Amino acid sequence: MQDKEVVIIGAGPSGAVAAALLVAKGHDVLILERQQFPRFSIGESLLAHCLEFIEEAGMLEAVKAAGFQIKNGAAFGCGERYGWFDFRDKFSPGPGTTFQVQRAHFDKVLADEAERQGAQIRYRQEVTAADFSTDRPLLTVRNLDDNSSYQVRSRFVLDASGYGRVLARLLDLERPSNLPPRKAIFTHIEDRIDDAQFDREKILISVHPEKHAIWYWTIPFSNGRCSVGVVGEPKLFDEDGETKIQTLQRLISEAPNLKRILKNAVWDTPVNSMGGYSANVTSLHGNGYALLGNAAEFLDPVFSSGVTIALRSSKLAADALHRQLKGETVDWQKDFAEPLQLGIDTFRAYVEGWYSGEFQQVVFYDRAKANPQIRSMVCSILAGYAWDTNNPFVAEPKRRLRMLSELCRAG
Repeated sequence: MQDKEVVIIGAGPSGAVAAALLVAKGHDVLILERQQFPRFSIGESLLAHCLEFIEEAGMLEAVKAAGFQIKNGAAFGCGERYGWFDFRDKFSPGPGTTFQVQRAHFDKVLADEAERQGAQIRYRQEVTAADFSTDRPLLTVRNLDDNSSYQVRSRFVLDASGYGRVLARLLDLERPSNLPPRKAIFTHIEDRIDDAQFDREKILISVHPEKHAIWYWTIPFSNGRCSVGVVGEPKLFDEDGETKIQTLQRLISEAPNLKRILKNAVWDTPVNSMGGYSANVTSLHGNGYALLGNAAEFLDPVFSSGVTIALRSSKLAADALHRQLKGETVDWQKDFAEPLQLGIDTFRAYVEGWYSGEFQQVVFYDRAKANPQIRSMVCSILAGYAWDTNNPFVAEPKRRLRMLSELCRAG
């Protein structure tokens, strides 16, 4: 039996940032991570709002020193149509640039910084059982190196396990997402892009010219490589006799802009796939625990919101937990779940609007005709500022987006 003040499951961005914030407030933190870092992960295009949390956690200088690709916005392409948003032209205060990162390196930078600041990290540790029936949560842990087991007792547990969703599984908290099932296939390539129109400082989101529910990401890194992927309904990827790389290359060839941009690419890395990633839970918190980021809910990768939601949840949880550990009464629903849900619901409105076609009309609307102030408000959400209620497109996301789409269609 081991005793710790706070245990965090997962050393990814939400776990590392939460740990650093808590250590800075004087708390004893242990992180249990199932994998060995560095390890591959997607979610490589960060939003500008992320940097506020990274800076507060004392990690910004390390991230800047890592040499990641600067990102200043998002571009959208469909056939010959092209639209773009520069995050520096946003409505909300805060950083206007961010980074596009290879997550194996980025996550290791954050985890190392959390450890340097005083958090303890144990890699290759799998949480196999969780007991929250008393005021001292008890986790059973298996060491994957020697298959031994031990138990850790703490005052509180934060689940930052991402797609592993450890506590959601162990405590039967999972419930179906209200978003339709989708699948992604993706890889990294040596891109050799020489297209003059391609902007390496923006993520490129492309849309299939005929099937607008199919979209592609192209995320350039600072080392001449790109992350490329395609998202669609699962049946899209069921072509008989095709390998994953053949499917990905075929679908990219059906998008004229990508076929042109990636004509010189070297396909030197195996293709991965992920399906059924949209998820939800019955509650974001309970007696002795809270769920962070993707461990609680994941929407869709189209607007790169995953890491932003994860880091926002880390900040909210660390603040609430610090007060609770000092002896204050904390209402986790009011102080954590509801504030977090505000931004999640904003992003959800735009994800749903993307697949309904409403938001695609907005991003491809003639830039010369667009209202600059409205454009800056939409840009703020794309930059991650989905909690800024001074922005009318956050305060009333569905209604405002519907009205804007109708104006774009009429104009």
